[in-house]
Amino acid sequence: MARTRYATDRGLIARMGATMFLLGLVFTAFIIAIVLLLTRFTTVSNGGIIFIAVLLGVGISFASYYWSDKIALSTAGARLVSPQQAPHLHGIIDRLCALADMPKPKVAIAPTALPNAFATGRSSKVAVVCVTQGLLDRLDDSELEGVLAHEMSHVAHKDVAVMTIASFLGIVAALMVRFGFYSELFGGGGGRGRGGRGGDQNALPVALVMMLVGMVVYAISFLLIRMLSRYRELSADRSGALLTGQPSALASALVKVSGEMARIPTRDLRAAEPLNAFFFAPALAARRGEMSLSTLFSTHPPLQKRLRELEKIAKQLGR
Repeated sequence: MARTRYATDRGLIARMGATMFLLGLVFTAFIIAIVLLLTRFTTVSNGGIIFIAVLLGVGISFASYYWSDKIALSTAGARLVSPQQAPHLHGIIDRLCALADMPKPKVAIAPTALPNAFATGRSSKVAVVCVTQGLLDRLDDSELEGVLAHEMSHVAHKDVAVMTIASFLGIVAALMVRFGFYSELFGGGGGRGRGGRGGDQNALPVALVMMLVGMVVYAISFLLIRMLSRYRELSADRSGALLTGQPSALASALVKVSGEMARIPTRDLRAAEPLNAFFFAPALAARRGEMSLSTLFSTHPPLQKRLRELEKIAKQLGR
């Protein structure tokens, strides 16, 4: 946890620890299954599938960790702005940095009518906070400050590093599923046993087994990461609201952003979905009910749950 004045969230720490522990168990089981497969079947192609999947997984995770800011800005079509170009926006961020006692991030604006914001970067020294023109046009100063406090909380809590590490296993498993599929499709699978014992006529092809193992591991890690991501958003709401002392302003911003996104054409929302994990409020979420299966797969908690948590904070501050 970064040393800032953002409130420490014991629930976040506990949830992160539990999720990482469960991911560790899944990873251990994954490695054991792969070792058993390689011990039983020693063809070069089978080992190559695993090696390439791990190598690409490391590369993707490395790129996500070190260049998340550049990737996100490029995806959003955003540009960095100086204090002279956006004095009002820089002024709000300067105030939040002083309140939180943290380095100032780079500031960017995305020229889109979609009202949203995101922050990314592996540390506070290389972080960037981006807002869309649609958000600047729709929120008042206190609401904008609440959204920016939420986003800067992600930087203070090193969420990019946490989520990159947590996602590594899922990336490797997903790659193994894909490589296993193509191996079966084009290569036929079914390696021989050690010492040329290929008599297991009824055994499933090895690539297919690895593909099935990868699917199970990916599904479990995906659900665990989504659970962590949703609590991460609740924690950022809480930390941001406590820093500014205005949970009602953040709640108002949430309602405005969600309501405005409901009016955005679906194709535009789908174009913005690659940034859902970064966004203050996810694209398309406004069209879904709170109690649905999609909630389980969402990167963000339902709007009503976020509003209820902010209402609790408002009552605590009012005591």
